[in-house]
Amino acid sequence: MEITVCSAGDVALLDQYIASPGATSFHARRFARQEAGECTYLVAWLEGRPVGHMEMRWIGCAAPEVTVGCPEIGGLGVWPEELRSRGIGTALVRAAEDLAGGRGLTVVGIGVGKDNSRAAALYARLGYRPLVDYLDRYSYEDQDGTIRECVDACTFLVKDLPPHASSPLDVKQA
Repeated sequence: MEITVCSAGDVALLDQYIASPGATSFHARRFARQEAGECTYLVAWLEGRPVGHMEMRWIGCAAPEVTVGCPEIGGLGVWPEELRSRGIGTALVRAAEDLAGGRGLTVVGIGVGKDNSRAAALYARLGYRPLVDYLDRYSYEDQDGTIRECVDACTFLVKDLPPHASSPLDVKQA
């Protein structure tokens, strides 16, 4: 498996292999945020095919309940489902932590839905601890062009990073 920073050419492959809900590609939106300097969009590749992705949001969590000033790991996904629990999500989180450490940051956060016990267990194993409950508010455009507003009950978790050292993960610029 290889983890790279998303390139413009990767967006179409992500859309092909890891479909977005709705009419607008969330991969394209994340790539646009990366181009604006708000995040780094990481992609996990296996045998030349994208199998996972996540966004390291340098601007932090937008929820007003989350007052800690740290970058937020978001949008973590592994697809297809049969590839879950094989270390891809762990590798993506560790790559994001390494990027943060490389910038001299000492804390990172991640939100997890209250109904997502599997992800919560992964984050606990990786050393994340609960900080605050919050409501994650977001919207997307569905197939008929209707904007859907969503609100998910979440917990924001944080992890203190060790002093930065080189990582065995080699995140490649595409």
